[in-house]
This record gives sequence, C-alpha cells and structure tokens, in this order.
Amino acid sequence: MSLTVVAECLAASGQEDRLRTALEAMIEPSLEEPGCLSYRPYTDPNQLGRMVIVEEWTDAQALAEHFTTAHFQHVKQVLDFVLAEPMIIRKLVAA
Repeated sequence: MSLTVVAECLAASGQEDRLRTALEAMIEPSLEEPGCLSYRPYTDPNQLGRMVIVEEWTDAQALAEHFTTAHFQHVKQVLDFVLAEPMIIRKLVAA
C-alpha cells in the first residue's frame, strides 16, 4: 500500500521565493529515488508564503530513505532558515 505525504510550510516574511526555489529543487532528485511515485509542491494563491508538498511513496521505508538523502538534508537546512513555523508533515494511507 502506498504512502501519501502532505507537508505544509509557511515562509517567513521575505523568504517566499527562497522557499519556492528550495522546494522546486527537490522535485527531480526526489522523483529519481527508488520508491518515489510523485512529488509536487503547490503554492496557496491567497497566501504566497504558504506551500504544500504532496508526495507519494511506495511504502514507509522508501520515505525513510528519502529523509537520509543529501538533497533532503540540504533542503532541511534551508527550511530551518526560511520557515516562519515548523513544517507540518502528515502521512496518509488509503481508507
């Protein structure tokens, strides 16, 4: 059963472009990972600093391995600097 991840981010004031750039840079390397079925960031049109990433992974192990990759470790450092509040990560499976 696949695992869907919804991650919600809010950029600090003035950091909106940096957040968007960091999340967009995650698309290609994430999609190249074994077990990544989809990876797509979205921007809230009513609050440009709010972004949501919707990901689908084959299983929890694939997601756990994603968290150990160099590109994830890099974006984590960027997010620590640009986010106004901690990221919210929801892990979902089909009902």
